[in-house]
Amino acid sequence: MSNLQTRTLGRTGLKVTTLGFGAMELRGAPRGRDITPEQAERVLNGVLDGGINYIDTSIDYGSSEELIGRFISHRRSEYYLATKCGCLVGDQAAAPGQRFPHVYTRQNIVAGVEQSLTRMKTDYLDVVQFHGNPSKETLEENDAVATLLDLRDQGKIRFIGMSSTLPNILDHIEMGVFDVFQIPYSSLELEHHDAITSGASAGSGTVIRGGVAKGSPSDEKQQGDAWDLWKRASLDDLLDGATRMEFLLRFTLSHPSLHTTIVGTLNTQHLQDNIGAAQKGPLPDDVYRQAKLRMDEAK
Repeated sequence: MSNLQTRTLGRTGLKVTTLGFGAMELRGAPRGRDITPEQAERVLNGVLDGGINYIDTSIDYGSSEELIGRFISHRRSEYYLATKCGCLVGDQAAAPGQRFPHVYTRQNIVAGVEQSLTRMKTDYLDVVQFHGNPSKETLEENDAVATLLDLRDQGKIRFIGMSSTLPNILDHIEMGVFDVFQIPYSSLELEHHDAITSGASAGSGTVIRGGVAKGSPSDEKQQGDAWDLWKRASLDDLLDGATRMEFLLRFTLSHPSLHTTIVGTLNTQHLQDNIGAAQKGPLPDDVYRQAKLRMDEAK
């Protein structure tokens, strides 16, 4: 068991580990890498054995929900479970390379929650978040928030959330109904820094995605525009013996309004590396400030 720091997920009161697990990597082919049942079992149990207590998934993530139900539903008391709604249920899905469509009608939301409960072999979901960043107008047209609140009153979900980005997140925060926001942020993607602060100030829990810039410890992933930005900002000068991935994760953990950040992997060694980095906690204040300054200048 690790000694991961915990923080309170806003007004939910849930004590979540600052490192959570993003289960998108369990989606399998054709949208992701092939995954065997043995891999999924090792990783999911490794997450819980490592002390992580927040797991985030989605109907859109292929086999993810079913694998969670198959391999760790018997350990349900050890973790908080977050999924998403608005995703098409059943076998409906977009073709590889196409965006997933989202439908926010009462019928589709209820069907999705019921499907998630069945797939993950649980009687309740701790957090259900709207997927796809729907606008305030779309939510109101479909009476979508009321649908989730009804499911909450039935005991099928505990808290409602929104996977949100600019500009819609400003309206979402102002609505005052979301217990949790899932927001992108990393040292290479600072655009939502203030939105994270605003969400937390409004009393909502903050769940950060993309905190390691969709990278991995392998060099072949450290390419593209984001890593070009890293080089222009000379962030390697700040590593002080850390790997880039460790630095990225600890930078994300340094945001004062973060409650947890979800990171996914199929590799148990990478999982242990992430846990080890998270155990070190946030970066020193001066390093965090310098990294932000260099990123601002590089842009």
